[in-house]
Amino acid sequence: MLDWYFGAPRRALALICAACLAMLAFGLYLQHVVGLEPCPMCIVQRYALVLVAVFTGLAALSKGRGLQLTGATLALVMAVAGAYTAARQSWLQWYPPEVVSCGRDLYGMIETFPLKRALPMIFRGGGDCTQIDWTFLGLSIANWSFISFVVFGLLLLGLLFWRSGGGRAQSGSVSKAA
Repeated sequence: MLDWYFGAPRRALALICAACLAMLAFGLYLQHVVGLEPCPMCIVQRYALVLVAVFTGLAALSKGRGLQLTGATLALVMAVAGAYTAARQSWLQWYPPEVVSCGRDLYGMIETFPLKRALPMIFRGGGDCTQIDWTFLGLSIANWSFISFVVFGLLLLGLLFWRSGGGRAQSGSVSKAA
């Protein structure tokens, strides 16, 4: 089972890319069909998800081992960044501050300020990131996002470890001296 995933790095990277694209599609569905407005922390998580998808997708298309390792490493960094943002938002949802300090919503910032000022505000926070608008199995979107980023990170770490020879050398080496 492990060899099916870790033994074919291009397939593994493509699966992570497909999962990211499915999550992005679901986020857009929640936004445009259900009517949920993403807060700035949600937008940052989307950026991280897009970058994980781009890096894993490009690495999956690459036949070179070095490019695959580079793409997987960059995707891992983005997965960690996304997990951090999702963890912070989950914390804010569990322990909301007395004064909401997340800031304004993305569209309000872009309509009010020039793009040069709006982009830094997005990363500083803008809307009510403490609000829980949607849950599944008792977990919010931020909770599910954190779990997804952690799973992607662990899969990428496993892939990097396996590709570097750690997994293969342990499972496939046979001693001829015996």
